[in-house]
Amino acid sequence: MSNPATARSITLTGARRLGLLLIGVTLLGGCSSLYYDTMEKLGFEKRDILVDRVEDARDSQNEAQETFRSSLERFQSVVDTPDTELKEQYAEISDAYEDSKSSAEDVRERIEEVEDVAEALFDEWDDELDEYESASLRRSSEQQLDETRTQYSQLISRMHEAEERMDPVLQAFQDQVLYLKHNLNAQAIGSLENELVNIRQDVDALIRNMEQSIAESEDFIRRFRNGG
Repeated sequence: MSNPATARSITLTGARRLGLLLIGVTLLGGCSSLYYDTMEKLGFEKRDILVDRVEDARDSQNEAQETFRSSLERFQSVVDTPDTELKEQYAEISDAYEDSKSSAEDVRERIEEVEDVAEALFDEWDDELDEYESASLRRSSEQQLDETRTQYSQLISRMHEAEERMDPVLQAFQDQVLYLKHNLNAQAIGSLENELVNIRQDVDALIRNMEQSIAESEDFIRRFRNGG
């Protein structure tokens, strides 16, 4: 028997791709309104898209953790195998840096997508408060909006903290790649070994922040799916 949650996820993904295709065809550029309108016609509200994008950002951060861990190990392996050809050593850490850079870009894009739909959702929610006839229902909806905004603010703050932690790691990786590019010798490898202590500390801090962000994402997804 198929899993309803899985089926819904697959449907949402397919619908999202359709919406993105429509945006590309109509050359909307930075405008997202038609995409959200299209999704609503397909049965997916902004809150559905927000949860979906928070999941994407969570998954992207999970992947980034593994990429940065792997890259650090590849930098370490260069130091631990000094007899390897220097050009091979350079190629190894250059690839590690590019993988980390690509992973970081994906995380940033996912966070931007979360922010885009969250802004649209909150604007719509706030506007619709004026449409209530019932004062009690309006107050209840407004309270729920405030609570959701508060939780979202905590979530996006965690995401940006993790995002900012990527920068010093990427810079350290890039510095070493550039240095080895023009100094392919044993002395350059030795300098990398000295820097690895600081790089490892930065990677550890990055992973701790990402774990906090991922936990915050899980909590947000759970509350939203429970109608919070």
